[in-house]
Amino acid sequence: MSITLTESAARHVTAHLAQRGRGVGLRLGVRSSGCSGFAYKVDYADEIQPDDAQFESRGVRVLVDPRSLPYVQGIELDFTKDGLNERFTFNNPNVKDQCGCGQSFNI
Repeated sequence: MSITLTESAARHVTAHLAQRGRGVGLRLGVRSSGCSGFAYKVDYADEIQPDDAQFESRGVRVLVDPRSLPYVQGIELDFTKDGLNERFTFNNPNVKDQCGCGQSFNI
């Protein structure tokens, strides 16, 4: 399986990495949280950890820690803008249920 970014997400990440002036890619993971069990973590990665799984999508490197990998395999990461609101959205084929607010999910 893989992790993919939409064109919008890739443009956003590439622009922010350039603006930061450093970084090797995007770090995607999960943490225990919310009423459904897990929440996504997204951050810019400044280094690659030895046990990171690495994916390449539209010229962007995506790094995932081994604990998070089963929860995000096959995910498509998008970036949307609606007026002043900007956010990453996740199309995760593994999700069985989400909380009502959409902030946490269950596998």
